[in-house]
Amino acid sequence: MSATAVPEIVRALEWARSRIGAGDARILLRHTLGCAAAHLVAHPEQSLDPNEWARFQAMVERRAVGEPIAYLTGEREFYGGMFLVTPAVLIPRHETELLVELALACFGDRPRTRVLDLGTGSGALAVTLARELPEPEVTAVDRSREALLVAMANAVQLQASVSFLQSDWFSALAGDRFHLIVSNPPYVAAEDPHLEEGDVRFEPRAALASGPQGLDDLAVIAAGAPHHLEPGGWLFMEHGYNQAAQVRSLLTDAGFSSISSYRDLSDIERVSGGQWLGRTPVDDANGEP
Repeated sequence: MSATAVPEIVRALEWARSRIGAGDARILLRHTLGCAAAHLVAHPEQSLDPNEWARFQAMVERRAVGEPIAYLTGEREFYGGMFLVTPAVLIPRHETELLVELALACFGDRPRTRVLDLGTGSGALAVTLARELPEPEVTAVDRSREALLVAMANAVQLQASVSFLQSDWFSALAGDRFHLIVSNPPYVAAEDPHLEEGDVRFEPRAALASGPQGLDDLAVIAAGAPHHLEPGGWLFMEHGYNQAAQVRSLLTDAGFSSISSYRDLSDIERVSGGQWLGRTPVDDANGEP
């Protein structure tokens, strides 16, 4: 088929499948036509107009060189909500929904929980918790102004009440304290070869990599969280598949209690967290009550 001839849906999909996966081809054609998946099946003979065909070709070629589907369509589903995404933010991933589940398990029955989302990116965690928790007070921070603009747009689109603040982790939070801190920080080693593979090649490197072992930002959050948690508050952090033991050690060093790691649907220890009781290891060593 000539790339310039305007085809029907069935032939457009055949052309795309010679370059990208069948599932990706259907997603991109649905996005181009603004239709449901069932429409592609029910109307295979429908012709694209020249503008639709040109847009579809361009997206297929971009996908063929690895550009993520989420950046091509400008959206990604997370915990039942559809979030705007741009190359300024990390693409929300379903394994991060474990952070939402843990937050709801701890605070789902408690009104007016003060929540801090560190490194909010697209705002997926902050917006979801603002929608799911009872009357929460959610603050979301990110060092990137561009990311905050995306997150704010998502809060408006999904009608979630979230306060946004540009901050390098805790730096702009002064003495603010919270009942819950959640974070999906950068946790990939800076020289990890996976950073040059697949979708992550197109994602912001600052949202992915963190020092030689991928632990630099996790360590900053663990050490700083006690200064911003109410006694009895919780910290939950996402991390790499092989970092759970190291993150538990960071939490222990920072004085957390009830430290655990939690497995995602792939049975990988994906999140570690602990409770802050208002005591430090120095207090315990000195026998202070």
